[in-house]
Amino acid sequence: MSTQTNAAVRNEQKQRIGIRTMVQVGMLSAIATVLMLFEIPLPFAPSFYEIDFSEVPVLIGCFTMGPLAGAAIEMVKILLNFLINGTVTAGVGEIANFLIGCALCVPAGLIYKRQGTRKGALIGMAVGTGMMVIVGCVINAYVLLPVYAKAFQMPLDALIGMGTAVNPNITGLSTFVIFAVAPFNLLKGVLVSVIVLAIYKKISPIFRMR
Repeated sequence: MSTQTNAAVRNEQKQRIGIRTMVQVGMLSAIATVLMLFEIPLPFAPSFYEIDFSEVPVLIGCFTMGPLAGAAIEMVKILLNFLINGTVTAGVGEIANFLIGCALCVPAGLIYKRQGTRKGALIGMAVGTGMMVIVGCVINAYVLLPVYAKAFQMPLDALIGMGTAVNPNITGLSTFVIFAVAPFNLLKGVLVSVIVLAIYKKISPIFRMR
């Protein structure tokens, strides 16, 4: 087989891989968008903190196609949800949600890419969960809560008061973050990780089919 023929075959394979990746990103983004619509309230946090499992397809995408593909799935998911539900924060909330989602999935994908074993997946998801807790606390304290207070035309203390109503230990912004935001993101990271750990090996061959 000539060098030109080999190059043509390689280019064709790359094109097929690129098309397959785009299709898989689109499919996982659609699933994530649907999952984002189903939210579960939590007893330890105000009603505007509801957990969803839209990061499950994102994390699966990170593991099967790499962290960049996972970030793309997260972005498409946010954009689709924006088109479906609109925004009350002029896009600030959507950007914050993108960053928090990536804080979980991208580190997990990077670690799994270097160490593609069950242990690597566990380490990646643990690191990702920790990153999501940290990033989520910072963004909520300094971006999301002030933006939501302004969007709903209420003082920040009123939002904190909603936290106090479900947990008397919440008395200010710092305790709101400690007793509501941090447990929320920790629980979400753990639940998403458990689900992905349970289903990933069963469904990953589908994403590797040629």
